[in-house]
Amino acid sequence: MTIENRMVVSLNYRLTVDENGVETEVEQTTAENPFVFLFGSDSVLPAFEANLLGKSIGDQFDFQLTPQEGYGISDDRNILNIAISAFLDAEGKPDQNLLVPGNTLTMSDQDGRMFRGIVKEIGTESVLMDFNHPLAGKQLHFTGAVVNVRLATLEELQHGHVHGPGGHHH
Repeated sequence: MTIENRMVVSLNYRLTVDENGVETEVEQTTAENPFVFLFGSDSVLPAFEANLLGKSIGDQFDFQLTPQEGYGISDDRNILNIAISAFLDAEGKPDQNLLVPGNTLTMSDQDGRMFRGIVKEIGTESVLMDFNHPLAGKQLHFTGAVVNVRLATLEELQHGHVHGPGGHHH
């Protein structure tokens, strides 16, 4: 069985990026916990899927995605100063547990949409947050193997995601 739309795909892979000339591991799956997804459901990067299309169980892969194919280029418009009042604890003081440079925080806008941002700097009146994807501007290098390919169930197709081991559970 080969990878195509409407298939549940299980992969073991290693993702690395170049950090100042050094290949640095970002993520690695294990045999016990492979990455499982519904192919063609817009749940992963389109270029990632394009590099896997037509592969079968046991096939190896080794490909790179440009920043444009991955998470885009870092955009200065996504680096914002947020009023310190958005980070107050129950006592009305800036929450020192949250306000640590490098912390990733989930924030919501006025419409309730959720965004993840990284705390860059803490000032007296505001906090500088970077809402770019952490891998924005990075060339992504994926190596790995196809572990399993199966037809998606009707329920998985209706819900747009994998159910059961390695996937979403209701």
